[in-house]
Amino acid sequence: MALALPVALREAINRHGADTYPHECCGALIGRDGVVIEAFALPNTTEEGPRRRFLVRPADYREAERRAAELGAELVGFYHSHPDHPARPSQYDLEHAWPFFSYVILSVQAAAPADVTSWRLRDDRSAFDEEPLTYGKQDSDSHAAAAVHG
Repeated sequence: MALALPVALREAINRHGADTYPHECCGALIGRDGVVIEAFALPNTTEEGPRRRFLVRPADYREAERRAAELGAELVGFYHSHPDHPARPSQYDLEHAWPFFSYVILSVQAAAPADVTSWRLRDDRSAFDEEPLTYGKQDSDSHAAAAVHG
């Protein structure tokens, strides 16, 4: 299974990662049938140090679900950045992920967006598998990326 991410939304995620550098950014991916229609930026509220961690609070998760419902869509996953690190899941990511979501990771190198990858956690939670990521034009019923910076 592949995740379709319109070019405009990839660019919005790239901007979010560059704007928050050297800290990690995070956000929800809202879509339908494996196609992302909105990248919904969320505040990174971690107390462990936002340079290497991100945290989505329950209230922010509910806000992302509310936005998905407004669009007649659902949460299909989350995105976050890895400042000055590869776009690969970390052990921390493995310990905090759910098997039914896609996880898009943006590598930001010296404040410049670099690689973008997508991952899915195996059902047994043992490891991530890279998920094919396709790009295309944004549909006419798609929405621009929403920003909820904290």
